[in-house]
Amino acid sequence: MKVFHAIENYFWVFLLAGIVLGLSYPVYNDFLMSMLKPLLMVMLFLVFLKTDLILILKQIKDYRLMAYLVCLYMLVIPVVLFLTLNIFNRQLAIGILLLTAMPAAVSAATLTDIVKGNIALASGITIITSMLAPFTIPLLFKFINYGNLSINTLDIFTDLLILVFLPLLLSQISKKIIPGIIDKGKNKITSVNILIIFIMIFAAMGSQRDLILSGSLGVLWQISALYLIFIMLHFVGYFIGFNQNKESRVAITIGTAYKNNGMAIVLAAIHFEPAILVLMVLSEFPWNTLLAPFRRVLRYL
Repeated sequence: MKVFHAIENYFWVFLLAGIVLGLSYPVYNDFLMSMLKPLLMVMLFLVFLKTDLILILKQIKDYRLMAYLVCLYMLVIPVVLFLTLNIFNRQLAIGILLLTAMPAAVSAATLTDIVKGNIALASGITIITSMLAPFTIPLLFKFINYGNLSINTLDIFTDLLILVFLPLLLSQISKKIIPGIIDKGKNKITSVNILIIFIMIFAAMGSQRDLILSGSLGVLWQISALYLIFIMLHFVGYFIGFNQNKESRVAITIGTAYKNNGMAIVLAAIHFEPAILVLMVLSEFPWNTLLAPFRRVLRYL
């Protein structure tokens, strides 16, 4: 029990270790990358074991809140950031538009669990934004006249069904079949998921090791800009949930700052110039290192 408690308390050590080890000693890279989807499914299955499906549906049924969040997440925040950054650097502006236009991370529920937020709300945000992303992303890039972006809606919906809905369904079935076992193991779920995130970070960073380490001052400048933008997104996320309780504001903040950068990397590789792809890969740094400071700040809010 002490081991699991230590892992949960010092989760930031594992996130940092994933980055450092991925860049220093990338091993079994191809195999681990092929396991990202199964690992993500296991992680979500474990998170959903701690969440009641009825609570998730209740959050989704709050139409006003969901419409408000979707409008801000998928349209307002990406457009405002693009228009602001485009004054200084169009390449950075396009990259940030792509990143912030993504749905909330599939692992948002896990991240919310780590910082003791509203898991049901985080799950609802992930499901709704993922379902709308195939429509909102092309709309945004049509808005800026970046016309060569094409998105296979069917592929995204298929991934959504596999990555989100299947673990959700299996978790609810398991809770009916083996409730006693699940209740006994609930206090270990967060720690196990931290270890899974560590493996996923290690794999992702290792796969892009040469790209990252071959950079110079340009890479450092981009990383610095990304950190500033991510920090700002944390503040914005906590502010837009001003009329919610603390747990819900935490979930809203996670949905604002932690987008599906894995999807962004895939889209960048297929549809954008290499510089945009580099920016999406570099977003792994703030994505994986700012959760610990955010949890510490939450103690004073």
